[in-house]
Amino acid sequence: MAPSYGLFLCFLLWGGTELCYSQPIWQRGTPRVVVKCLEAQLVVTVSKDLFGTGKLIRPADLTLGPEDCEPLVSMDTDDVVRFEVGLHECGNSLQVTEDALVYSTFLLHTPRPVGNLSIVRTNRVEVPIECRFPRQGNVSSHAILPTWVPFRTTVFSEEKLVFSLYLMEENWGSKKRSPTFQLGDTAHLQAEVHTGSHVPLRLFVDHCVATPTPNRNASPYHTIVDFHGCLVDGLSDASSAFKAPRPGPETLQFTVDVFHFANDSRNMIYITCHLKVTSADQVPDQLNKACSFSKSSNSWSPVEGTADICHCCNKGSCGIPTRSRRLVGQGQESASRRRRHEEADVTVGPLIFLGKTGNPDVEESTSSLTSLMLGLVLAMVASLTLANIVLGLAKWRRAAFHPGK
Repeated sequence: MAPSYGLFLCFLLWGGTELCYSQPIWQRGTPRVVVKCLEAQLVVTVSKDLFGTGKLIRPADLTLGPEDCEPLVSMDTDDVVRFEVGLHECGNSLQVTEDALVYSTFLLHTPRPVGNLSIVRTNRVEVPIECRFPRQGNVSSHAILPTWVPFRTTVFSEEKLVFSLYLMEENWGSKKRSPTFQLGDTAHLQAEVHTGSHVPLRLFVDHCVATPTPNRNASPYHTIVDFHGCLVDGLSDASSAFKAPRPGPETLQFTVDVFHFANDSRNMIYITCHLKVTSADQVPDQLNKACSFSKSSNSWSPVEGTADICHCCNKGSCGIPTRSRRLVGQGQESASRRRRHEEADVTVGPLIFLGKTGNPDVEESTSSLTSLMLGLVLAMVASLTLANIVLGLAKWRRAAFHPGK
């Protein structure tokens, strides 16, 4: 069977949070990633100058598929890195449509520091790859590929979920192009899950914490969502809330009044949220909910479900005792493979604040200097005024005692 194939590539830069620009994969007519879809094999050839900047990537930083298959051994003098794997290897997924068999995988570039350095000079890149084989007709002597999906691939395709968290524009129409804010602004956040061929699902934001660095365990920190879906940031002087109704069960939107850490000199924060899904037909409960606090009614209300599922937000205990702010997944990975694929921690940021108040010591010093300069100016004005008065009196006395002169 003569295969036809399509390759869909999108460079996802800056990690999720975030600012994502589509990067061309051709430069001066030379492709940087070449894919060949053979009858039983996938061959991927990657240029070491992947970004077209002249800085070569290391083969050890490249993997293929969810199972992180490594490339073939190459010489340092080689200009390319090659992968040769079976269509069913490396965790590749298979989807059967009416007219094609579609094998999906991805090429992943994860730069790591070299030696004792703690920096990297290239971006993390994920390149999705698809191979399409027509199901109709048999134009060769080779056997037709089966239309059934092997059990292992079926389980994978049903469980592989992609969780995302984005900053959105105020009208929710598109992703926010700039991560900058003024204090007093409102950040619009959108959580999503891409389900692929999975059964319909409903997404929830279980927990969110803000930190001054991407490390979700950093200090200081501020909890935004807690107790399995209570948007506790709205209890303070903020108007933070979930948006109702949802655009769809696989999307959840919410707003957060922006802030900065008072005793921290950095002008940015990162928000890390623990996202999870349930079946779309499952009734929301205390463990799976999206509740906002209304100051006007002094009560909690859910995006969907009955109001009583939010009552536990006042108590600070909803169903199973809540995990700490450190979020799920820190060495406590569930034994259930399905559960691992139904929840994930996602970070967005940095949110950069313009005009943030600076160091208090600097401000105090500046204020003292300003006061001193103002005092000097006032003293000079007073001196000049007094001199003018004395001069005027002297002229008057001279004119009074010597009228003829």
